[in-house]
Amino acid sequence: MGKFVLRRLGVMLLTAIALTFVVFYLTNLPPNLEKLARTEGSVRMSEEAVQDWIEQNGHSGSVFGRYGQWLGVVPGWTYTDEKGDTRGRCFAIGEDAATAPKYCGLLQGDWGYSTFFKKPVADSLGEKLAATGWLMLAVMLVMVPTSLFLGVLSGMREGSATDRTLSTFSIASTATPEYVSGVVLVALFATAATGISPLLAEYGLIEPKKTLFLASATSAMEDITFWNFALPVMTIALYGIGYIARMTRASMTEVMTQQYIRTARLKGVPFRTVVMKHALRNALIAPFTVIMLQFPWLLNGVVIVESLFNYKGFGWTLVQAASNNDIPLLLACSCVAVVVVLLTQLISDIGYVFLNPRIRLA
Repeated sequence: MGKFVLRRLGVMLLTAIALTFVVFYLTNLPPNLEKLARTEGSVRMSEEAVQDWIEQNGHSGSVFGRYGQWLGVVPGWTYTDEKGDTRGRCFAIGEDAATAPKYCGLLQGDWGYSTFFKKPVADSLGEKLAATGWLMLAVMLVMVPTSLFLGVLSGMREGSATDRTLSTFSIASTATPEYVSGVVLVALFATAATGISPLLAEYGLIEPKKTLFLASATSAMEDITFWNFALPVMTIALYGIGYIARMTRASMTEVMTQQYIRTARLKGVPFRTVVMKHALRNALIAPFTVIMLQFPWLLNGVVIVESLFNYKGFGWTLVQAASNNDIPLLLACSCVAVVVVLLTQLISDIGYVFLNPRIRLA
């Protein structure tokens, strides 16, 4: 196990370096740097002034050297202007270059400075990640138990009315993207003129001109409640519930046809015991891998849902960074995404071994 983990960590490190370099190269293409120069300087800057700004702010030179500076394995750039003032990546004008650190990149905890939020990237991204963490936790608590229950229930009685009904629901929810299900849920539960809210108000269950749920999750940044958090969670969870339920159903159906299951039933073992003690563990092997793959997918889902419900988390921040050409923040978001994907893959591989004793790691 130890050797396997070390090998996987080595592969993860190489993968992370490759992926972050690709993102760094794409975000630092000349058109993006020119746009950044005009955003930070003036839209009326001449081409010569743009090139001067790029050189003065350390965006010129080899892309490999700049990537090394961003990582913190290459000394940071320095620039001396016509007045003799010197500044660099690791120090500003007026600070002593001799006492400033030579390395100030990702490995030293310096994520850069957000050009959109006007504060260090670590401060800006930290609070956004915490907000998205609560959202993802709520989604997983709803999505995983519900999907496993529906999948097992459907797979136990293949071909029954329950199986057909649950399979239809799973296919429908999987086929509906978040931006469609989000709009539908808002129209049904968070609109005073249409949907369920007017009916509830008519019967006196809610106040007139009030809605059952809030269409905006901005208030959840300060205080999470059922009313302001339900719709974002339901929007993200619906797709995952259908997908995991279908995988669980397929796995459960296959397990229920195995010879040892038939033998247990022929011996008179109660059906509930057969399912709980013999079938369930084997049926959860494939869904476990799928569940771990949902974490990278959640990062994609929160981009849409957080923008739709104005929940200012990681996905909302990524949209703002891309819209405003905030290169340091975009690079930080890419690092977070890469780490989440690679860690979930490692946990998935290790967990697979414990669920399936037939698998052994060299």
